[in-house]
Amino acid sequence: QVQLAESGGGLVQPGGSLKLSCVVSGRTFSNYDMGWFRQAPGEEREFVALISWSSSYTRYADSVKGRFTISKDSAEKVIYLQMNNLKPEDTGVYYCGVHRTGRPTIADDYDYWGQGTQVTVSS
Repeated sequence: QVQLAESGGGLVQPGGSLKLSCVVSGRTFSNYDMGWFRQAPGEEREFVALISWSSSYTRYADSVKGRFTISKDSAEKVIYLQMNNLKPEDTGVYYCGVHRTGRPTIADDYDYWGQGTQVTVSS
């Protein structure tokens, strides 16, 4: 069993920044990816970014390229999402998840999720 715990969300004005963290504990796997998704009220969970534990590979949704950066601390087993130049449409609950097989941008193909952290971008 894998446990994930997100933190770092909050209320920020448009153009502001936040840094999210996802701490991974419990059982770990030798080769898997970690993804960040977000979910606005009444919407489906949407892919934001992905990083591989075993390489430097990263992937981003077009809507966040150039503004968000995903990174990792392998020793501490923490995934980060640095979010800059935030926009109101970035508002939602942000989740981190474990991806082992299947489509890396599809939430249904993730095995474990954290409880999420709320990000609200508003003036």
